[in-house]
Amino acid sequence: MKRHASRRTFLTDMAAGAVVLPAALTGAHGGMPGFRPSPGDTDPSPPSGRAAPPLPADAPASRDEAWWEMVRAQFSFTEERVPMNAANLCPSPRSVAARVEELTRDIDRDCSFNNRAKFSGLTEQSRAGVAAQLGVSADEIAIVRNTSESNNTINNGVDLRAGDEVVLWDQNHPTNNVAWDVRAARFGITVKRVSVPRRPASAQELIDPFVAALTDRTRVLSLTHVSNVSGIRLPVRELVEAARPRGIHVHLDGAQSWGALDVDLRALGCDSYSASAHKWYMGPKEAGVLYVREDRIPEVWPNIVAPGWGNDADPDVVGARKFESLGQRDDACLAAVGTAAEFHTAIGGAETEARMSALATQLKEGLAGLGMTLVTPMEAELSGGVCIIEVPGDRSTALRRLYEEHGIAGAGTGGLRLCPHVYNTREHVARAVDGVKALRGVILG
Repeated sequence: MKRHASRRTFLTDMAAGAVVLPAALTGAHGGMPGFRPSPGDTDPSPPSGRAAPPLPADAPASRDEAWWEMVRAQFSFTEERVPMNAANLCPSPRSVAARVEELTRDIDRDCSFNNRAKFSGLTEQSRAGVAAQLGVSADEIAIVRNTSESNNTINNGVDLRAGDEVVLWDQNHPTNNVAWDVRAARFGITVKRVSVPRRPASAQELIDPFVAALTDRTRVLSLTHVSNVSGIRLPVRELVEAARPRGIHVHLDGAQSWGALDVDLRALGCDSYSASAHKWYMGPKEAGVLYVREDRIPEVWPNIVAPGWGNDADPDVVGARKFESLGQRDDACLAAVGTAAEFHTAIGGAETEARMSALATQLKEGLAGLGMTLVTPMEAELSGGVCIIEVPGDRSTALRRLYEEHGIAGAGTGGLRLCPHVYNTREHVARAVDGVKALRGVILG
C-alpha cells in the first residue's frame, strides 16, 4: 500500500509542479489489412487524422484492447516496421522524445548557467519518480548512463581482496560476467560461474545450483534478473535470502526487468540493481539507473570522480548520487527520464507486467504450436518478456526475411528472439507467429 501511495503522490506532484509535457501526442496507429513493405514509410496519424490524446492518469481498472490500442498510439513507429526486440532497444513514447527535443532546444537557445540551473530540480524529479516505482528512496538511486556503467561501478567499487570469491550466472551479460574476469586478472579474486538446467521445471531447480556454489569465501553473488540469451527469470528473492545471512553482496542486473516487470527492490532484497532506460523502460537513450541499498552505499567506490563530487575524498553529494559524478551530462535526457516515469505510472507497473506476460504467452504458445522448440520457459513465473526459439537453420536469413517480408524486427540472440512490449498489439504478435510459420523451412533447415 505504501509503495502505491508513493506512486500516486509522485504523479500528483508532477501534475501540479514544474514539468509541463507537450500538449499533443501525435497518433501512429493505422489499419493494415495486408502487409506490404514500403521503403518510404512515414509516420501516419490515426485514421481520423486527429492527434492521439495522452494516457489519462486515472486509467480504468480493467485494461481492454481499446486501452492498449491507445497505448500503442503514443508511439511513432509505423505498422510497416514493428519493433519486437525490447531486450535491446525500445522506441520511446512521443512524450519522452518531445521532452528531450524541447529541452535540447532550450539549452541551445540559452546554455548559460542561469538557464541551466533548473535542470538540477528536473533531475531530482526524475530520480523521485524512478525511486517511487522501484519502491526505494531517492537517495538510493543514481541516474547513470546505462546498465553497463552500473554493472562496472559495482564490479570496480565493491571492496575485494585476493582470494575472495565472486559467484556469477553464466548467462550474465558480459558487463556482469567478463568484467569480473578482468578484475580477477588484476587483483587475484576467484570467479565461479553457475549453470542452471537448460529447461528448468521449477524455481527450485534454479535456486539449488547457486546455493551449492556459495562458500565461506564468497563475497559477491552477481546475477541477471531475466536472461537476454534464454529468457529464464531467476527467483531473486529466494537467492538473496540464501546469500544475505552469509554477508554476501547480491548485485542484480535488471536490464530485462526494469520497465517490464513490476519490480519492488525492497521485496527482492538485493544490495544493488542496474538497468537501462532505453530498453523496456522506453525512456531516453543513454540513461540508466543504479540502485544501491542505503547501508551499502558507503562501502562501494565510484568509478569516476568529476566536478560536483566535492573537494576531498568524502563526497558532498548525498547517497547514491556519488555514482553519477560523470562530468557534463545530457540534461535534457536526465529530465526526460521523469517523463518516462510519468508514462509508466499512467499505465501501472502491475498492469505493464500483466500485459507483457500476456503477449509473451500468446507468442510462445503460437510458436510452440508451429512445432518450434522454445528456449524460454513457457511458465510466466520462470520467464519474462524475452522469448527465444531454437534455429537449427539459417538464422540470419530468417531474421532478415522476418523484417523485410513481415515487418517484424527481432534479434538473433540465443536463437530467434522476439520480445513484445506494451506498444505491441495482439495483431503484432499474431503477425510474428505467421511470419515464423512462413519461414519455417528456413528456421528449421
